[in-house]
Amino acid sequence: MINPKAFLNPKIFEPDIETVPTRNGFGEGLVLAAENDENVVGLCADLTESTRMLAFAEKFPHRFIEVGVAEQNLVTVASGMAAAGKIPFTASYATFSPGRNWEQIRTTICYNNLPVKIIGSHTGLSVGPDGATHQALEDLALMRVLPNMIVISPADSIEARKATLAIAKLNKPCYLRLSRDKAPVVTTNETPFEIGKAEVLYEGKDVTIIATGQMVYRALLAAEELKSHKISVRVINCHTIKPIDKKTILQAASETGAIVTAEEHQVTGGLGGAVAEVLSQNYPVPLKIIGVEDSFGESGEPNQLLEKFGLTKEAIIKAVTQVLRMKGERV
Repeated sequence: MINPKAFLNPKIFEPDIETVPTRNGFGEGLVLAAENDENVVGLCADLTESTRMLAFAEKFPHRFIEVGVAEQNLVTVASGMAAAGKIPFTASYATFSPGRNWEQIRTTICYNNLPVKIIGSHTGLSVGPDGATHQALEDLALMRVLPNMIVISPADSIEARKATLAIAKLNKPCYLRLSRDKAPVVTTNETPFEIGKAEVLYEGKDVTIIATGQMVYRALLAAEELKSHKISVRVINCHTIKPIDKKTILQAASETGAIVTAEEHQVTGGLGGAVAEVLSQNYPVPLKIIGVEDSFGESGEPNQLLEKFGLTKEAIIKAVTQVLRMKGERV
């Protein structure tokens, strides 16, 4: 059942649930963060409207820099501004930032532990017709390996707004992962959000689904359907990939004995890999990772691509049955 402490959208299981791109929440949050702190500045790589930095640029034109199509320069300029006391937010498509400028992020930002906020938009397969070159499926792996880097993947636009406000106050490098396509709004303004703290959204005792990004919605749909089959599923929204919430993960492993992870990312190096690292070193239980299986994406409508690559409610349900079988074999 829904965890009453989670404050989920009351229409979570309704067909008319509201859908909004997570990048919209970032745009709203950035304006609010700038109103709260005059040191907040914005830099963009010629994608101001697409990344939703436009509202900030229009309201604070003297605190906005259009760097142009130069992602290495984008983050290097930002690192210098951070060293001078500013709080820079850099925005581009994730295939270009951090995809194209990873070395500059590593050396000029993370090595110096500077509070640059890297906004990677248009992630995952749900970019749709833009195709493989624009579908960032490797960014979580790229960013969580970097020392000092905080990595956040919000479930919806409301959580993206909260995350933007939270990282503006954090004196560390941060990466915020955003979607292009509309995503179901699963949380509310009252839903708890704390960097590094995963949230239990749905209570269960037989198995746990740990999801991030818009796969949180599909995990909740799977849990609701499995309830009708007498399978009790716990759903955890793991919005912070790094630092990962070990306590909540290990408690779920101990109390349910089997885990499925779900992400719109390669199965290597993302949420599933992070959870596997925690479990293997502390409390091993059966685990299945839902994600893209060592493949590039392709052009198509978002829902068609998610279905083709197995990022669906049905794929999660299948994985749940598999880990439950593995759990039974261990008893």
